[in-house]
Amino acid sequence: MSQPTEDPIEAHLKRSLVALERATQDAAMVGRAREIAAAIVAALAAGNKLLIIGNGGSAADAQHIAAEIVGRYKRERPAYPALALTTDSSALTAIANDYGYERVFERQVEGLGVTGDVLLALSTSGRSPSILAALRAGRKRGLVTVGFTGSKGQALGADCDHLLIAPVDETAVIQQIHLAVAHAICDFVEQALASAP
Repeated sequence: MSQPTEDPIEAHLKRSLVALERATQDAAMVGRAREIAAAIVAALAAGNKLLIIGNGGSAADAQHIAAEIVGRYKRERPAYPALALTTDSSALTAIANDYGYERVFERQVEGLGVTGDVLLALSTSGRSPSILAALRAGRKRGLVTVGFTGSKGQALGADCDHLLIAPVDETAVIQQIHLAVAHAICDFVEQALASAP
């Protein structure tokens, strides 16, 4: 068995660092993150909610982000309404069984989303049928649609009011950037709502 030329842990950390540095220097991406944060603040301040969707690792990230918004990120403050549509196993399995997996988020958006809510869709590829269907349903219902994707997912933008593109194409590193940006948005939201009259 041949020895790897580089330690895989060190190699991954180096790739992550390079990608995060690239993201911090991407003025368009950082500006888009600010726009998304402002849209979420506006929705929450108006009494609307944040709905979050994703598959696989992005489903876990959806739950993580919702927890930061409902619980707290850094500050003691009122709870804000956020819901990961990845968590209700009965709804997910019933919808998948009756309508097909590609509609698992779409049906929930149709049932739970109202005009003025924000739908945040996490998709590293930007091509997931379940994500695209939900974004289209959100648009029809008057939700603000937001996509987080990777460098090959630009097509997701056709269904998004705001699209954040992580400047990398490796799934795990895309997810790391998505979560770093989401944490920054949580901080922005807390600060903005804490200073609101």
